[in-house]
Amino acid sequence: MKLSAKTKICLIIGDPVAHSLSPAMHNAGFDALGIGNKYVFLGAKVKVEDVGIAVQAMRKMGIHGLTCTIPHKIEVMKYLDEIDEVAKKIGAVNTVLNQNGKFIGFNTDWLGVVTPLEKIIDLSKRKVLVLGAGGAARAAIFGLSKRKAKVTIFNRTKEKAILLAKEFNCEATDLIKKSDISNFDIIINTTSVGMKPREIETPITVEYLTRNQIVFDIVYVPYETKLLIEAKKRGAMVVHGIEMLLYQGTAQFEIYTGQKAPEKVMRAILETR
Repeated sequence: MKLSAKTKICLIIGDPVAHSLSPAMHNAGFDALGIGNKYVFLGAKVKVEDVGIAVQAMRKMGIHGLTCTIPHKIEVMKYLDEIDEVAKKIGAVNTVLNQNGKFIGFNTDWLGVVTPLEKIIDLSKRKVLVLGAGGAARAAIFGLSKRKAKVTIFNRTKEKAILLAKEFNCEATDLIKKSDISNFDIIINTTSVGMKPREIETPITVEYLTRNQIVFDIVYVPYETKLLIEAKKRGAMVVHGIEMLLYQGTAQFEIYTGQKAPEKVMRAILETR
């Protein structure tokens, strides 16, 4: 990698962000394609109230791409010039491209959810429980609904789940009967529960998880969350968070560079971290 003043900067912002593997994944991809001198991927911790300032700085500095992680995926939309139709429907943006000074928002998170699941199962008519009601949940619900899955939302603030369910024409639940958990084919955690400093927590009671389920946790640090550990104990198939990170990242890579992402190289980096 030989950087110069011509190197285009891509930046991930979040709070927290130090755990992010996006810089390692993207930089490995740049190097694999021999464009490590043209692009570099960095990270910065930004508080949610400072997202507007971060976007303004991006404009002033000519930063090429902006990746948004928790909790910025909805907030960032206020400061963009244009939002892709898919991102509009989702109501969240995780990817911003500086196209000759015009800031365009995209969402690739839905591909990060749907792609790894479709390698395992046909999503059509599958009963899926989505945990959470934030930007990642919105992407998951969009993608699953697009694939004709039957989606139910659970959020600790029930009112948010109900509003989201109305928006996407699906169901909301308060899981009053914990045994209701066992009725779903797939369970997806889109919250930050399980990530430091909440590593010993799970977003739902794990007692009713079964061997007939797929449990997907988008948290990838730690690699195996408490939810996935407990799911495996009960014989469920688990999908680790690096799968979402990889497939939203490969789609994002192609937006930033216009080149096909080297998936194998990017996966190898994630699996060795």
